[in-house]
Amino acid sequence: MKTLVRYYLINFSSLWIATQLISGLTFTGGFRTLLLGGLAFAVINIVLVPVLKILLLPLNLLTLGLFAWVSNVLALFALTRVLPQFMLLPYDFPGYSINGFIIPPFGLTPLWVAIIASLIIGIITHFLHWLMH
Repeated sequence: MKTLVRYYLINFSSLWIATQLISGLTFTGGFRTLLLGGLAFAVINIVLVPVLKILLLPLNLLTLGLFAWVSNVLALFALTRVLPQFMLLPYDFPGYSINGFIIPPFGLTPLWVAIIASLIIGIITHFLHWLMH
C-alpha cells in the first residue's frame, strides 16, 4: 500500500511540474482534476506501459533503447483520452537569447508537445524514484 501511495505521489508531482514547465500540456478543473489525473496516470503507468514495452520490445532492441520513450508518449496520450480535462495543445516557443546564444522562435504541434512533456515527466519521475529509494 505504501508503494502505491508513493507511486501515486510521484506521478502526481511529475504531472504538476510538467504542466508548469510546458504550457502545451494543460488541464482544466483545478486541483481536483490534477489529483484525479495523478491517479489515472499512475494506473496507466502500472497497467498499460508494461504491456506497451513488451509490444515495442523488438523496436526497442533494434534502436538500443531509444524507442522506449514511445511508451511514455502513448501513456500521456492515453491520459488525455481518459481524462478530457488534460489537453495537449499547440505551443509557440517565443525564442531565447543569452550571451549570443540564440534559439529562434518556433511552433510545436500537439505531438511534439506530447514528446517533450513525456521526456520531462520521465526525467522527473526517475529522479523522484531515485530520491525515494
